[in-house]
Amino acid sequence: MQKNKWANIIRQAMPDLAVLLDEPMSAHTSFEVGGPVDIMVMPTSVEGICQVLKLAGEHDIPRYVMGNGSNLLVRDGGIRGLVVKLGDNFSSVSVEDNIIKAQSGIPLTKLAHTAWQASLTGLEFASGIPGTLGGAVAMNAGAYGGEMADVILNVVLCDLDGTSFTWELAELDLGYRQSRVRREKLVALEAVLQLEFGDDHAIRVLMDDLNRRRREKQPLSLASAGSTFKRPPNGYAAKMIDEAGLRGVCVGNAQVSELHCGFVVNRGKATAKELLELIEVVRKQVYERFHVELELEVQVIGED
Repeated sequence: MQKNKWANIIRQAMPDLAVLLDEPMSAHTSFEVGGPVDIMVMPTSVEGICQVLKLAGEHDIPRYVMGNGSNLLVRDGGIRGLVVKLGDNFSSVSVEDNIIKAQSGIPLTKLAHTAWQASLTGLEFASGIPGTLGGAVAMNAGAYGGEMADVILNVVLCDLDGTSFTWELAELDLGYRQSRVRREKLVALEAVLQLEFGDDHAIRVLMDDLNRRRREKQPLSLASAGSTFKRPPNGYAAKMIDEAGLRGVCVGNAQVSELHCGFVVNRGKATAKELLELIEVVRKQVYERFHVELELEVQVIGED
């Protein structure tokens, strides 16, 4: 089989790198759905990431790089080719004065906690966002008045052929839930952030307050990928979905959250097909009611 051939190519070139075959993507996404990926690897260094991507490019192996899967919906047929996962395996962080340098697999919650421990303010908004630093850079993640564009100095990136380079903040072209990183299908590997010194007690109080507000307003007890839709111009997706009468609507075990209509959730045994069908129901009815086309904030990949 082709996947075995691809796996052998990687194993021979990188014998110290664990190669997983037919790994279920449902175990690697916060939606808890998705069929198997042919091959998954979890490198622990910039050099390892670039090497495996270069190797895949040279042998025409389809490839995708992911973080912790908190913004990912993988179809039930899974993914053909290679997935490079950058999570706990690639999550080191260091602090010097008011500068934080971190690898892209670090969870934003851990990054915000690191800033608080160093009495650095500016990342409180990120303390409850479930994604990783890499995804936050690509999406210019933000909440409660803060966003990554406020704190980034520069980012080490690579393309899908394994060529690495560094961009300064202005080169990233960060906007609302978008960037050159995402548009050009680049991979954020490391980021340098500049924060301000603050009072650690005040930082902790603000983080606790933001997390409390999230717990009260978001369905954190159910599997989801966070906000399913981008905020439309001159409106709010959750409000439109609610006014279209869709609160609590289900397709199989996929549901529009009863707590926050901007979330599509997995009630326990949903399939990707059910989630996608519900997403289309929502988009269709919101368009019929408001003539607004909701754009997905969640990234959909894989085969049916």
